[in-house]
Amino acid sequence: MRKEIRLLGLLTLAVMILSAGASAGAQRRQRADVEAEEFGPNVRAYLGYLRNEQEVVDDRASRREVDRRYYAHNSNRIYALRQMALRIARSSGNDYLPELEAVSAGEFEQLFEEPLPKVTELREGVVLEYKFRYLGTVASRGERFYLFARLDPYEQAELRKEGGTKPQAGGHAANAQPAGGDAAVRPRRVSSP
Repeated sequence: MRKEIRLLGLLTLAVMILSAGASAGAQRRQRADVEAEEFGPNVRAYLGYLRNEQEVVDDRASRREVDRRYYAHNSNRIYALRQMALRIARSSGNDYLPELEAVSAGEFEQLFEEPLPKVTELREGVVLEYKFRYLGTVASRGERFYLFARLDPYEQAELRKEGGTKPQAGGHAANAQPAGGDAAVRPRRVSSP
C-alpha cells in the first residue's frame, strides 16, 4: 500500500512538472507571436538575438561551465537590454534600434576613458565622449544596469561639428551634448536617386 501511494505521488509530481514546462513553453511562444505582430523585422531580430544569448547562458550554467554569480549577472544584463529595446521600439514606433550597451557601475571602464562618468551625474539623453548617448537604467533582481546607445559615425561627426569641445566622460553635463528629439531614435536618411 505504501509503495502504491509513493508511486502515485511520484506520478503526480511528474505530471505537474511536465505541465509547468508546457505552460512556460506556451507563454514563450505566445510572447514571440505578440512580438511578431507588434514589431518589424529589425526589432524582432534583435529580440531573437537576446533570446539566443539567454539560451547560451542557460546552457553553460546547466553544464556547470559558469558559476551562479556569472549566470545571474549575464541574465540580468540580457533582461536590461531587452527592456530597453522594447521601450525604444514601443516609444518610437520605428523598426530601428541603436547598438545598445548595458554595463553595471563597476564596468564603466569597458566603455569610457578616464575620468569615468559618475553615475549620480548621468542624465538621460546626454552624449559622452562623442560615442555614447545615455538612455537610462534598468534594474533586475537587485542589480542596476546603465544603458547607452553607441552613436554611429555620422552622428559622431555631426556632434563634433556642432559641439566644438569633446563631451567629457566624467559626467560633466555642461560639456555634454543633449540629445535632440527622441534620444534613442536616429532620423531616417532619405537617399536621392
